[in-house]
Amino acid sequence: MSIHATAIVHPNAQLADDVEVQAYSIIGEHVTIGAGTVIGPHCVIEGRTVIGENNHFYSGAQIGVLSQDLKHGDGLVGRTIIGDGNVFREHSSVSASTMSSEEDEHRTTTIGDDGLYMTCTHVAHDCHLGNGVIMANCVCLSGHVDVEDNVTLGGLSGVHQDTILGTMAFVGGMSRVTKDVPPYMIVEGSPARCIGPNSVGLQRNEFDAEARGRIKKMYKIMYRSKLNTTQAIHEIENSVKDSEERTTFVEFVRRSVRGIIK
Repeated sequence: MSIHATAIVHPNAQLADDVEVQAYSIIGEHVTIGAGTVIGPHCVIEGRTVIGENNHFYSGAQIGVLSQDLKHGDGLVGRTIIGDGNVFREHSSVSASTMSSEEDEHRTTTIGDDGLYMTCTHVAHDCHLGNGVIMANCVCLSGHVDVEDNVTLGGLSGVHQDTILGTMAFVGGMSRVTKDVPPYMIVEGSPARCIGPNSVGLQRNEFDAEARGRIKKMYKIMYRSKLNTTQAIHEIENSVKDSEERTTFVEFVRRSVRGIIK
């Protein structure tokens, strides 16, 4: 274990043998950090935070820190769980879950594996992020946002609380997202609107031509026809071949509470 002389690591913190903690960083009492993880200079890792293996936190990252939710109770310590292989660049922040009372013990902020969180990104309390998420510079998620696998968010975007971003969606830079983003789609603008399938992302994730064709057809039915959302879903089920991507898209739209971006 390599801990710089200026770093402050609480004696009760649990660090794997090869964790590196660089100058002036602070590791709190209830923190657990897995093998191969590097904590850069001037970082703060607090709260009841569990970090997996081979993560890299660059200068000034603030992880598992007290929620900015004004309902958080005094003296209560929120929870954060982070997977493996993530990169958190300079001054990125991840808030712990909000606890207004001991009854909120089940609440957690979670981040999956292999994500990239660029400079000054913010993941608020009680967010749940999947694997392979990329957040470009200064992207901010409000509380209770769900981001599914392989979603990319362009710089300076903001996402409203309780919003869901579907798998392989792409949010253009400087977008204001106030409704759910369907899987496989590109949205951009303020307020955001859907402009088409995420063709590049689909190819990078090895979707073949037939699968991409089905997704393009679903986009045309949902966004280019004169059907309302309910009618479009029925038409998709009637005219698009049964497949994993059709099921993913249709089920996402049906369970949306806020409604999807149109």
